[in-house]
Amino acid sequence: MRTEQLEYIAAVTRLGSLRRAAEELHLSQPALSETVRNLERELGVDLLERKRSGARMSAEGRELLPHIINVLDAVDRLRGAAGEQHRISRMVRLGTVNAATVPLLIPVVREFRAAHPLTQVEVVGAQQSEIHRSLLEGGFDLGLVNHLDGDDVAADFETTELLRGRPVVCVRPDSPLASRTTVSVSDLLAEPLIAMRSGYVMHRFVHRLLEGHSPSFSYSTDGAEMGKLMVAEGLGATVLPDFSVIDDPLERRGAITYRPLADDSTQVLLMLQRRRAESVPQAAQGLYETFVGRAEALGGTLTGRP
Repeated sequence: MRTEQLEYIAAVTRLGSLRRAAEELHLSQPALSETVRNLERELGVDLLERKRSGARMSAEGRELLPHIINVLDAVDRLRGAAGEQHRISRMVRLGTVNAATVPLLIPVVREFRAAHPLTQVEVVGAQQSEIHRSLLEGGFDLGLVNHLDGDDVAADFETTELLRGRPVVCVRPDSPLASRTTVSVSDLLAEPLIAMRSGYVMHRFVHRLLEGHSPSFSYSTDGAEMGKLMVAEGLGATVLPDFSVIDDPLERRGAITYRPLADDSTQVLLMLQRRRAESVPQAAQGLYETFVGRAEALGGTLTGRP
């Protein structure tokens, strides 16, 4: 159970409908409804009465409302007593799709921890849909996600572009593909392919790139980090954003390298997202600003290897 869930229920009660509460909280109505359902399942009580005309507080919910208000008041008193130290020393939770780990995320965490030694940073690898859900429900403070240029960006979030790159083929230096200046689709089809699982942006990109053709042999894995390890072990090639390969420890040690795709101008964007809110904890704001500063230092791209 999270404080945000109780705040959402209080907003529905105060405003009289799920729709108006979603508007005030800057959430989509389905996201708000799902968050409330999770709380209902945890409590074993239907807090809302759902009808075609909309959702309102149920009789059981109204009985529990005084207890909910008491909890929220107690949380406010605790925050007031702890003062700003509460906001600075708390844990910051970051969901990431496993991209730009070394050149972006690791330096950011190192710099942030030096400035905020009392703040614990929790980094969680997850698919983009899971990151979005946890941002809306308050489980993550920030999310690192990939977008193909032209993708719609969810209106529920504040979104900042950090890095802009292109898809590349990640291979071992002794792979036949490494001897080429660029890699064509036919070249890629002739090699064992290590693909990202369904739900990842690069899975969707590769599916579109191959246009229904099947590679000589295909593996499927969960995230760029495992994909790069499988390439280093000689299992095949994978397609990733260049900012996920450039300056990776495996690339620095010569275990992997990369080649651009021939005749492809697709751009991949690494985005930093957070839920729209009137107030942001200072620690989360500090981590957000550290990410933005690091991305600006990199010039928005890793191609130049700063």
